[in-house]
Amino acid sequence: MNDVLIDGDPNSPLFIFAHGAGAGMEHDFMVKVTKELVHRGIQVVRFNFPYMVKRSCDGKRRPPDRAPKLLEAFRDVINQFADKPVVIGGKSMGGRMASLLASDNLVAGVACLGFPFHPPGKPENYKGEHLATLEKPCLIVQGERDTFGRREECTGFKFSQRVDIQFIADGDHSFKPRKSSGHSEAENITAAAQYLADFISGVYNEG
Repeated sequence: MNDVLIDGDPNSPLFIFAHGAGAGMEHDFMVKVTKELVHRGIQVVRFNFPYMVKRSCDGKRRPPDRAPKLLEAFRDVINQFADKPVVIGGKSMGGRMASLLASDNLVAGVACLGFPFHPPGKPENYKGEHLATLEKPCLIVQGERDTFGRREECTGFKFSQRVDIQFIADGDHSFKPRKSSGHSEAENITAAAQYLADFISGVYNEG
């Protein structure tokens, strides 16, 4: 596995943070959340999935790899950095892949930022069935206006008792609010990072 970035104190709780479908580990959202987490005492490992590694080499846009290849790459990183159970998670697709690995022995908890419950405008293509049976602690941080799963939709989804969902005020899929809302993107990223840091620290303290 190449293309790995590590930020923060190695003695801190570790979070393995996967990117979304359209942008890699160095996307602004990934960078901002990582900085906020490090500031709150979390070590963060970022990596690129194989299709994004290829894009970084030749600049050609590619669709994401199929789920088995994504999960294999995620497990490779977990095995490389986890000598004990860790919290894993990610942005959108990366968070969904993390949630599919929740039962792995080295996974202590899962955190999803902007969970892609369904493609925009296609609520019938629901992708969150497994969240109803999760046995590990899971945090979902969701923008209230996220077209992949709005707040009012989430109230009708089935979650296990281990899933905690927190909403970001007027946020879209990347937590960006409308100017008229009175909220700012920076405030929303900070709020999301605080939810995330508290969750990660809590899982480590439980362990």
